[in-house]
Amino acid sequence: MTSSSFPRIAFIGTGAQGASVAADFALAGLDVTFIDQWPAHVEAMRANGLTVNLPTRTLHTPVKALHLCDIAEIRDPFDLVFLVVKAYDTRWAAEMIKPVLAKDGFVVGLQNGMTHEDIADIVGVNRTIGAVIQIASNMWEPGITTRQNDHDESWFALGALDPYQQAHVEGVADILRRSGTVEVMDDIRSAKWMKLVVNAAELIPSAIIDTAMRDSVRDPEFLEVMRKAGYEAMEAALADGATIMPIIGMPPVMSNHPERYVDEIFDEVLRTFSRDDTLTTSLQDWRKGRRAEVDEVNGYVVDCLEAKGKFAPMNRKVVEMAKEIEAGKRIHHPDNAAELIQHNRSLA
Repeated sequence: MTSSSFPRIAFIGTGAQGASVAADFALAGLDVTFIDQWPAHVEAMRANGLTVNLPTRTLHTPVKALHLCDIAEIRDPFDLVFLVVKAYDTRWAAEMIKPVLAKDGFVVGLQNGMTHEDIADIVGVNRTIGAVIQIASNMWEPGITTRQNDHDESWFALGALDPYQQAHVEGVADILRRSGTVEVMDDIRSAKWMKLVVNAAELIPSAIIDTAMRDSVRDPEFLEVMRKAGYEAMEAALADGATIMPIIGMPPVMSNHPERYVDEIFDEVLRTFSRDDTLTTSLQDWRKGRRAEVDEVNGYVVDCLEAKGKFAPMNRKVVEMAKEIEAGKRIHHPDNAAELIQHNRSLA
């Protein structure tokens, strides 16, 4: 598979992240289909095309958009499918697309969490490509997405789960390079763990206090709360057999010390991939009345360590408070910081 072969491509999930990447494909003249579960968004794209607001420019393109129910009407299989749905929606999305995935096609999960395992379980290891994505974006209106990182700042990693399929990954990477820097990695599982480590530190903790990423770290004690969640996530990654490795464009000489690595990668996310108004995907979900990827990120850390007979007290506290917010028993609010800070003090 190469970009010159112009395969049939689909994006399942064309919200803030998926729409901006798929738009790059459409503008490059590739055969790409947008499939989404938000009816108003699909109708807006059909009527007016897609608008992508970037830091210094705005892109607009007509697109081919389908509702989820339209998948049942597809006759020609897709060669390449990008899943950009929430991690908790992975299994049903993979099941829906499986009947229209070419026998030698691939599914790429541009998602948080260890979703490559769920995808492989459904479409097969030989048709699964693991991926890491680092872009900040948001969407509040149908048909309009705001991407806070242009192509020079957007970063992806790809790697096959089946070693026999790794030779095909470069062709997929060549296609994805229309949207940013793409690294092909032999150990994509470790790369995904490294991304989960920084996600555990940033996504839900900053959402719990209802603030932008950069604002969340202005209090040194709350920054230590976030770092503690990341340290526990790194402990889980190493316990699960992952290797410490640089991602998101960081240099190979970055620290291999677990906690220093967490500090360095967290600082890089804040410096390069965040703006003053950047809200994590988790806080965006809560402000829209949706649930966040709690179990798939911080909950995954807790479960992984407990399976090894260890504990993740900060991540468990984050999960507990997040579940209370989603159950309507508390609100996401800056006042929640004091409880997390006190909990961190108690762990010292």
